[in-house]
Amino acid sequence: MVTRQRHAAGRAHPLRAIVLLMAMAGSQPAIAHCSDLLPSQIAAVEHKRLITADDLIGLRDIGEPDPAQVDQPSPLALSPDGRRIAFLIRRAEPATNSYCIGLVVMGLDRRSDPRLIDSGGELMIATTVMRGMRMPVGVAEPSIPQWSPDGQSIAYLRRDKGRTQLWRARLDGSGAKAVTDAPVDVEAFLWSRNGHNLLFATRPATRALESAIDKEGEGGWHYDGRTAPHLGLRPQIAGAVPLQIESIDPDRGGVGRASAEETSFFGAFGQSSDFPQARMPNGRRAWVEPEGDTPLSPLNLHAQDSEGRDIVCRDSACQGGMIGLWWEKVGGTILFLRREGWARDTVALYRWTPGGQPRLLFRTSDLLTGCALRGDALLCLRENSVTPRHIVSVDVKNGKSRTLFDPNPEFRAIRLGSVERLRWKNDRGLAARGDLVLPPGHKKGERLPLIIVQYNSNGFLRGGTGDEYPVHLFAAQGFAVLSFERPASAAILAPGIKSWADFATANQKDWADRRSLLSALTVGAEMVIARGIADPERIGLTGLSDGASSTRFALINSRLFAAAAVSSCCTDTHTAMTYAGLAFADDQHEAGAPFASEGRDDYWRPYSLALNAKTMNRPLLMQLANEEALLGLESFTALHEQQQPVDLYIFPDEHHMKWQPAHRKAIYVRNLDWFSFWFQKRIDPDPAKAEQYQRWIQMREKRDETAQP
Repeated sequence: MVTRQRHAAGRAHPLRAIVLLMAMAGSQPAIAHCSDLLPSQIAAVEHKRLITADDLIGLRDIGEPDPAQVDQPSPLALSPDGRRIAFLIRRAEPATNSYCIGLVVMGLDRRSDPRLIDSGGELMIATTVMRGMRMPVGVAEPSIPQWSPDGQSIAYLRRDKGRTQLWRARLDGSGAKAVTDAPVDVEAFLWSRNGHNLLFATRPATRALESAIDKEGEGGWHYDGRTAPHLGLRPQIAGAVPLQIESIDPDRGGVGRASAEETSFFGAFGQSSDFPQARMPNGRRAWVEPEGDTPLSPLNLHAQDSEGRDIVCRDSACQGGMIGLWWEKVGGTILFLRREGWARDTVALYRWTPGGQPRLLFRTSDLLTGCALRGDALLCLRENSVTPRHIVSVDVKNGKSRTLFDPNPEFRAIRLGSVERLRWKNDRGLAARGDLVLPPGHKKGERLPLIIVQYNSNGFLRGGTGDEYPVHLFAAQGFAVLSFERPASAAILAPGIKSWADFATANQKDWADRRSLLSALTVGAEMVIARGIADPERIGLTGLSDGASSTRFALINSRLFAAAAVSSCCTDTHTAMTYAGLAFADDQHEAGAPFASEGRDDYWRPYSLALNAKTMNRPLLMQLANEEALLGLESFTALHEQQQPVDLYIFPDEHHMKWQPAHRKAIYVRNLDWFSFWFQKRIDPDPAKAEQYQRWIQMREKRDETAQP
């Protein structure tokens, strides 16, 4: 299926710009030991142990790894006869800085065990089209397998030696092999209408565009909106590179341009939209669409009746939050799954007969994603705050769930602390929430240092958005942790929002959204302090992307937070309008930011670490991707010049979200070391860390000296 692009301009969730396109990830430096890619049966455990960084990084994943991305296509491919599913599974291996990846087939009866029918390949990474440029994001892009119409083979995407190709695996045991040998990445595919050929999509013009940029370089690249300096000074390829649809016989080979009929078929069944949709075999549609063309327009559920007329469901249950939509085989009824409740902290399934009122079937506080309908059951990925993702079958009549496959049975041997969901409102009345995690065996009345992890809290609590701040690992080492779900953007309260540009402007005016988020963070932290759990002198704050922005704003505008760590940085006077390029500067200016040449320190002061460097005096750790490190240097240099406790690490070959297992483990461990040093006065005796601690000790001595009257 053709993967979809998400438009991010001004939306509340910055990472929703991620598009499901296959992009280069680079060859892995070593071969992983993948004999345990499919788990073995685990015996009953008498004594559980504490969690480690390797436990978290080595979790086997199925589908989109970020549980906040709840409205992606299902990674579970149901066979034509409805008796089996196919899916891809992957596991990170820090020791070799690589991934184990495999294609799994599993029967849906209780006697079937999963079977690995292919393994190998490299991680595929999603890209986004942002400000007209195509950029890798860093999050893993899972390939969704597709069964042949006869149910005898499975097609899927696999990446080897830096190229993504279309593969096919046979169920008869004869193996798997590449079907295509395209000079550029295969990005999408579909079985043709005849049931034998495969249609696939590439962007062959990419090579010519790269050659044109090379040729332009002979006379000098013109600096314009194609250049994002933090990514490098080479102009980026424009996002609007056309797809070319081709057809291939997987048995005989021979690639040919798809016919007009095949191209139309590919588009009709391959394209996804930004919102759920479903289609009956006779073409009857159900879909979700905005009521108007403004950002805050309600989302309504629509369906065609038997005469083809558009029926709209205007019940509150039909407006927004949809993450799944299916026609039932009989009765002309529709099932839809949606997030609802306080800051959308529950998942509910409804049945709707077009023209009638929706009926609630069940509701759960667990996260259900990637669902596919099979008769009277939904096959879903299920997880909660203490249980990693697993495949379940959920009876749509009563919500009863049974586990079909647990990819991480070893996790049953791990002892986790308690988790409680907290709910509150900020000073603007916007709903926020967080999951409060306490150490195993925590004693009532014991004050703990608190670390807040941003900015989504859904499903299994791994490491927050970007997966760099290991929630349960922090808790196991004696920290209370508040995994924070940010409230809706402040712009939803602003009048007269007619466009995404208006939305962005309303958020940025007087730093409205940042102030709203700071209030939400403050109220959440004070709740934990008021319970006698958190030590008010030891509150730490962390974040990536929007979470990093909130962290910086909080350090400048509040004294509540005593130490921090960020994964991306920063928006300063010159950085915002210079080092991210002209296109980014234009976006900033459109939303209300002054030009770099205006010298408006008064505008930037509430948000700029550089302008506030003299008075920060709180430890800040930056662990940045090499692609974004340039954006952090203005802040770091100012803090360093003022002898503030700041430390910076740069990770090579990384994007906005870091994908390399060795890097992720190093980041996990250093974040734990950082907060343990400042809040618990703990020093790891590992000789390899001696230089790190020597530097931090000097920072602490300088800070304490400066703080003395």
